[in-house]
Amino acid sequence: TSDGAAGPGPGADMQWCFSQVKGAIDDDVAEADIISTVEFNHTGELLATGDKGGRVVIFQQEIENKNLPQFRSEYNVYSTFQSHEPEFDYLKSLEIEEKINKIRWLPQKNAAQFLLSTNDKTIKLWKISERDKRPEGYNLKEEDGRYKDPNSITALRVPVLIPMDLMVEASPRRVFSNAHTYHINSISVNSDNETYLSADDLRINLWNLEITDRSFNIVDIKPTNMEELTEVITAAEFHPLHCNTLVYSSSKGTIRLCDMRESALCDKHSKLFEEPEDPSNRSFFSEIISSISDVKFSHNGRYMMTRDYLSVKVWDLNMENRPVETYQVHEYLRSKLCSLYENDCIFDKFECCWNGNDSVVMTGSYNNFFRMFERSQRRDVTLEASRENSKPLQVLKPRKVCAGGKRKKDEISVDSLDFNKKILHTAWHPQENIIAVATTNNLYIFQDKVN
Repeated sequence: TSDGAAGPGPGADMQWCFSQVKGAIDDDVAEADIISTVEFNHTGELLATGDKGGRVVIFQQEIENKNLPQFRSEYNVYSTFQSHEPEFDYLKSLEIEEKINKIRWLPQKNAAQFLLSTNDKTIKLWKISERDKRPEGYNLKEEDGRYKDPNSITALRVPVLIPMDLMVEASPRRVFSNAHTYHINSISVNSDNETYLSADDLRINLWNLEITDRSFNIVDIKPTNMEELTEVITAAEFHPLHCNTLVYSSSKGTIRLCDMRESALCDKHSKLFEEPEDPSNRSFFSEIISSISDVKFSHNGRYMMTRDYLSVKVWDLNMENRPVETYQVHEYLRSKLCSLYENDCIFDKFECCWNGNDSVVMTGSYNNFFRMFERSQRRDVTLEASRENSKPLQVLKPRKVCAGGKRKKDEISVDSLDFNKKILHTAWHPQENIIAVATTNNLYIFQDKVN
């Protein structure tokens, strides 16, 4: 189906093909080039990435031929700009790195596009606009910009606009700063398109997109005595339809839903989503792996998905005591938690995303593997983003990991997985089966195979 999102699930007849890969090929990765966030805009025509060097790169979808039923689209660089610079907090003797933590697009209202980008401390609203005409024939100025002697002007000219090569300009329209003591981990635009939230480890602030000098603190979980600190906020998001509702997840594995109509301070949640721990799985690492690294509402607003270290859970907003679906992402790592703790991988923050009609969820894993779970059939697939499978329209072969026992021919043993190659950031086109997957410093784009 050309509308993609309504097509069959990845476990059914859907096959994924390689489409493009962006970024340098060489193995020595520059720290600044490591991709830190990936986000499609609301139509899917634009795809933004942020990196550790504080840059935002926007790709634009170019349809080769709209008349052909199996048209393939390519994403090409549309605009690149430096969003954040490294800063130094002299009072606290702290370096503030330029790394882009999150990018969120605003719904388009006119010819220009707007996006919010944030590093650890400062959020910026960027306007991305096109210019393909320039004025010519001024009365008071020469073409090179010098002013004329007013006495030499004998006739009035009407300036005209003449065509020129397309220029895409990115300009910062607002800078929202000085509101976070701790590192910002999330930003989320409200469905009222007037406000947005920003969350750090202990607080969530509400901003108006027009007002930069003040924000309202709506959640504050900082204990009076910091020695009593037991949990931090890991992610936060506004509901896609109800402007009064937001959720935030914690390092203890709980998700709290707040209703801003109840009170100005949302410290008292309306709902608490938490699954009781299975005592048989209790271990030294239980608390670390239950920490939630991402929370995302489904497009229809009925469900939300959370990602912890080993699993993805789908919750019905009407049922708080347990998730309606649980998907194991890489259960074979449960026996490896000790070494993953030693090499710090256990603290990796994997994100997750929904496809356009909420029928499939996707998240990343190690060895540049990523996982898809088709919800109605409960089928799942493991795919790999690698240079080896990067011929145009090459179909991705499903991967299998052998947890123990005898390894079959095409299986990969757990011990040979590369934990330095990890897919933390993925995005799914809102209307089509096109996905963007970030490996360390490369962006892979895959699309479903059209028969």
